[in-house]
Amino acid sequence: MKRNHFIYVVALGVGLEVLSLSSSLNLRAQDAKASGDSAKPATTTAEPDAKSGPSYSGMYAFLKEGEFVQLTVEDAGHVTGFISRFGEGESDKGEFLDQFFKSGKIEGSKLTFTTEIVRGVGFDFKGTVERGEGKNPEDEAYFVLKGPLTETASDANKKVTSHSQDVAFKMFPRDAAPAAGK
Repeated sequence: MKRNHFIYVVALGVGLEVLSLSSSLNLRAQDAKASGDSAKPATTTAEPDAKSGPSYSGMYAFLKEGEFVQLTVEDAGHVTGFISRFGEGESDKGEFLDQFFKSGKIEGSKLTFTTEIVRGVGFDFKGTVERGEGKNPEDEAYFVLKGPLTETASDANKKVTSHSQDVAFKMFPRDAAPAAGK
């Protein structure tokens, strides 16, 4: 059952990424048609996307192997997504838990998000999206989320503890868009 949940969550993430990529490609095609200059290099359209953020959308590694963050940048810098992680409490140890963003925004490369509290645990991220070591969008770590991640937990006695750590979450490789003529 845990494996089926993982496959479902990964399929959902891939589906969201395909929609994001399809929308991005459609907008680029519309921009190229509107300009009427097919001899102009396409590199000029990549820069505005990087500033506005749609290309930041995707799946990033999280704290442990098998855990991830799904990030979707929408209009006006609004960010949605979720963290899928393993539970660590007595009642949920090893179980997959999905924590959806309660709020999220991106301004330039500055990214912030706060998750819903699930089983007494919530996360806050206040950092940046930076270019990573990946050379192409389909490479691992093309983008990296860097900054402090704060985990807040409350126990059965309502005692709240908070732990902050600097993180660098690498973007998972994207599927390359099919080349024209192939």
